[in-house]
Amino acid sequence: MNKHQEIEKTKLPGIKNIIIVASGKGGVGKSTVAAGLAISLAMEGYSTGLMDADLYGPSTPVLFDLLNERPDAEEKEGKTILKPIIRFGIKLMSVGFFINARQAVLWRGPLASNALKQLITETAWGELDYLIIDTPPGTGDIHITLLQQYEIEGVIIVTTPQLIALSDVEKTIGMFRDEHVGAPVLGIVENMAWFTPAKHPDEKYFLFGQGGGEALSKSHTLPLLAQIPVNENICSVCDGGRLNELFNDKGVKEGFDQLLKGIIHRKAELVN
Repeated sequence: MNKHQEIEKTKLPGIKNIIIVASGKGGVGKSTVAAGLAISLAMEGYSTGLMDADLYGPSTPVLFDLLNERPDAEEKEGKTILKPIIRFGIKLMSVGFFINARQAVLWRGPLASNALKQLITETAWGELDYLIIDTPPGTGDIHITLLQQYEIEGVIIVTTPQLIALSDVEKTIGMFRDEHVGAPVLGIVENMAWFTPAKHPDEKYFLFGQGGGEALSKSHTLPLLAQIPVNENICSVCDGGRLNELFNDKGVKEGFDQLLKGIIHRKAELVN
């Protein structure tokens, strides 16, 4: 097949928008941003699903306190259909529900891609306004599978403020902007933009550098959708599966509100 031939992509029935959350490298809080975005959408009344596509390092079971949970299943037309687990009003699916948390996933590219497609297409998502897909760091088979197989309405790139991280992120942006398999990049999210002590909400400490998100936004002509701060409570909230407490912090809540508004505005811009 001619590599320039247009690829026919699948529109998942009942799902209006698929949004990919990606990062150039690990450790930037991508999964927390994906989960926080899903919760924000659900809080605003959107029917929302979260697909944990990071097959080698699934975070959903920990973030949502579901380490010992397994999805129910039913046989339908000769296929096993999985029922997503619902938490905080979000329909959740992850490979982490089927493996031991201490077990390494030793899958080559084709096996990983097939497992991903099976999880997406054989999950009973029902009617969704948004399906958020949390992808592995960097670029690889998982991303290519998603881009080739499904209609993706948009991609969010998560980074941290350090300028040193930009080269990795730029490669990720380049992949999603590929003219043959790419998808619209909605913009940049600068996570851990600053540290604000919970007891001193008006203070900002730029412990992780400053200006990375803005520099990336300008160099690639992409909007900086949101800057999300961090405080000393976020780690325990995420590790304890209490993501519903994430927005108790005013600054974090404002950051995710900014992200949600930015996504909706950016999607409207691209349509028009």
